[in-house]
Amino acid sequence: MCGIAGIISLPNQGSALPIEVMVQAMHHRGPDFQDHWKGEGVALGHARLSILDLSEAGHQPMHSPEGRYCLIFNGEIYNYLDLKQALPDYPYRGNSDTEVIMAGFIHWGPSFLERLNGMFALAVWDKLERKLFLARDRMGIKPLYYAMTDQGLVFGSEIRTLLASGRVKRKLNRAVLGEYLQYQTVHDPETLVEGIYMLPAGHYAEFDPEGSLDIESYWDMRTYAQHPVDGTYEELCKQVRETFIESVERRKIADVPLGAFLSGGIDSSAVVAALATVSQDPVATFSVVFDEQEFDESTWSSLVAKRYNTQHIPIRLKPDSFLERLPEALMAMDHPSGDGINSYVISEETRKQGFTVALSGLGGDELFCGYPVFQQFTKARGMNLLYKIPAGVRGLIGKSVSGVYQNQKTNRLVQLLEAPQNEFAHLYPIFRQLYNQAELAELGLRQPDDWNLLEKVLPGNFEGWEQPQSVYSQVSVGEMNTYTRSVLLRNTDQMSMASALEVRVPFFDHELVELALQIPDQHKVPTIPKKLLVDAMGDLLPHEVVHRKKMGFVFPWPLWMKDSLKTFCETRIQSIADRGIFEADPLLAQWKGFLAGDKRIPYVKLWTLVVLADWMEKHDIDG
Repeated sequence: MCGIAGIISLPNQGSALPIEVMVQAMHHRGPDFQDHWKGEGVALGHARLSILDLSEAGHQPMHSPEGRYCLIFNGEIYNYLDLKQALPDYPYRGNSDTEVIMAGFIHWGPSFLERLNGMFALAVWDKLERKLFLARDRMGIKPLYYAMTDQGLVFGSEIRTLLASGRVKRKLNRAVLGEYLQYQTVHDPETLVEGIYMLPAGHYAEFDPEGSLDIESYWDMRTYAQHPVDGTYEELCKQVRETFIESVERRKIADVPLGAFLSGGIDSSAVVAALATVSQDPVATFSVVFDEQEFDESTWSSLVAKRYNTQHIPIRLKPDSFLERLPEALMAMDHPSGDGINSYVISEETRKQGFTVALSGLGGDELFCGYPVFQQFTKARGMNLLYKIPAGVRGLIGKSVSGVYQNQKTNRLVQLLEAPQNEFAHLYPIFRQLYNQAELAELGLRQPDDWNLLEKVLPGNFEGWEQPQSVYSQVSVGEMNTYTRSVLLRNTDQMSMASALEVRVPFFDHELVELALQIPDQHKVPTIPKKLLVDAMGDLLPHEVVHRKKMGFVFPWPLWMKDSLKTFCETRIQSIADRGIFEADPLLAQWKGFLAGDKRIPYVKLWTLVVLADWMEKHDIDG
């Protein structure tokens, strides 16, 4: 796990290549070693967090034996030993996955990406043809930002890396503000900085110094959701179990201390159970525990730790410790988000315990119908008779309901009633929205009438998506390509790497994702939470964990924002109002309504604005 950075200058654009400052800006991602290489009109930089082959043989930028290629890479390739056996003719100097990437690229070209199992963002410079190859992993676990400027191309693992180059203007991308408020993030390929883009997950790009950037997809999860597999329930459970355990076993590889997060929920318990099954030595687990009963999950995490005889490390925290670390956590936020503070504190504490790698249960909800949105969408999708009523009439019904019941749930109901059709592209995004169109308009923002979240992140047609056996898979695809990738995975990366901790996500092994998406809905119905996963794991999951009440890692942010964080939040709300980005009066009225307890204004709506204002100030972003 590391950070990468690069500059490719267009012809006659000078020789000043500020790669040193770009690498320094991401020092936290790779504190073990930093280096860079400069050629004619090109510079590549790397900050290394040593995980595999801790020797100098794993240092980057890495050059091919004959000197033609230069490679920088961030991530882990879990099947690199298998690939190494398939590429025996390469003159390896060490035992790093980076060398295997180099060997695979030389031997297979871009198609080598289809053979990789892992998380990665990488760049290869071809010195002979003077072309750059960029690629990002299938699920988008590792970030890769880029900007095309008058001088050429700059790219890197973080937005702050590109800003440090001085080649990108620190200007807010106002065109996506509506998207940010609606979904508490901006989805790739765009970002909140004008001119900075994100290479989409499952894509690669080729750039030549004449200024051409061609982007291609090499993997699309929709393919699997559209082609259900056959098999009995028992057969599919066995296949899920085997594939999941193989995924966990792959993610054991490390030459540094490795452990697993253990909350005591189904997903993290499944990871620990699988890890214990394939490990000869006791597994290290760590859990956050609290004195406050409403937050504490130690009863269940201790039960799982005892069941598998793990080296269990409880990390005791008080809720106020989150507030004490808030300035550091916000500084670590490379791109604004309405979430992520929790991840920062947990990662910091885990790193202090001496671990460099941690396995996470992130992804179980997305694959196995753990979120309420799966059932909510299914109900809305089944209202065929309601959607035969003209949209205008349905809208009137919604407005009459909202006049009686004024809360966030009613707002969502109105949107569902006003949707043109009860199809995936129209209904699903509503379940992830904070602000609706009317609320955006009050703040002076308006999305284009034809703008659709799914069309942005999943361009192309949705033919074949309306068959009844794939409704749950549709939601899984929606989740993984929106909220999961652009909020959860982005936050996991930026908040864990702020403390130089590598987090691995076994549920997002692409082979497991492909399998889960192909399983028909009839086998996924969540009559109990994540029934398919629970039945697949069988006796590996304690009964008490399966049937416990889901808590979630939530703290009293609404109370804090009205009390200990009130001045902090109010200052930033006023700051963003003064910038003229939004209509000031309705914005300040929202803040007052929130303080007064208006149920239509959940705390996250205002917190998203607070984070935006703080980020703009810290990174000197011009509105």
